[in-house]
Amino acid sequence: MPYSERDRVRRFARVDPLIFLGGICLAFVAGFVNSISLCYFHVPISHMTGAVTRLSIDMAGLNFSEFINLSYIVFGFLSGAVFSGAVIGARNFKPAIEYSILMTVESLLLFASVFLFKSKANSALFFVAFACGLQNAMASNYMGLIIRTTHVTGIMTDLGVLIGQALRHKQVKFWKIGFLVSILVGFFSGGLAGFSIFRWISFYSNFVPAAMCLIGAAGFYVLRVRKRRMPRPF
Repeated sequence: MPYSERDRVRRFARVDPLIFLGGICLAFVAGFVNSISLCYFHVPISHMTGAVTRLSIDMAGLNFSEFINLSYIVFGFLSGAVFSGAVIGARNFKPAIEYSILMTVESLLLFASVFLFKSKANSALFFVAFACGLQNAMASNYMGLIIRTTHVTGIMTDLGVLIGQALRHKQVKFWKIGFLVSILVGFFSGGLAGFSIFRWISFYSNFVPAAMCLIGAAGFYVLRVRKRRMPRPF
C-alpha cells in the first residue's frame, strides 16, 4: 500500500533524520575538494560536464598536456563510480556497512592526495576524482529523491521542478525542497571553506575533508549499522 505524503514525511523524520546531516556533510566535502582542485589545478574535479567539454577542446586544439590531466579526472571519476556501484550493489538506501567502507576508502584517497599534491603528481587528480566519483555513486534513491552530493546541476533541476509543481498544483513538498536546499547550501559552504583554508595551508587543506569522511564513516556505522544489528530486548 503506497505511502501518503503525510506518511512519508513522518517516516522520513522518524527513521532517517541523519540523512539530512549526511547529505549536507557530503556536499560540503565535495564543494571543499572541488574548490581546492580549482585553486591548484584550475580544473573542476567533482562534475564531469566541464571536464569532458575541456577534454574535447584540448583534443581539438592538440593541447596534449592538458588532455592527459583531464583524462586522469574523467577516468578517475568513472572508476570511483564503478567501485562504489560494485560495493553497494543496490539502488535504494539502506543502513549497511558498505557505506561506512566507502566513506573510509574516500577518506584514505583524500589523505593520499595530500602527498601527491605536494609532488604535483598527476595521479593526485586521479585519486581526488576517484573519491568524488565514489561519493557521487553512493547516492541512492530515498523516498522518491535521487541524492547527488558532488555537483549541484541535478539539485538545481530537481529544486526547480518541485517549485514549479508547487506553483501549478499548490502542493508543496516542504521536506524535499528543504533537503535539496540543504545540500545546495552544504556544497556552497564547502567551496567557501575550501578556498579560505587553501589560502592558509595550500594543498594540506585536503586533510579537512579526509578527516570528515573518516568521522562520518565511524559515525554512520555506530549510529545506523551497529545499532540496527543489536538484538532487541524482550
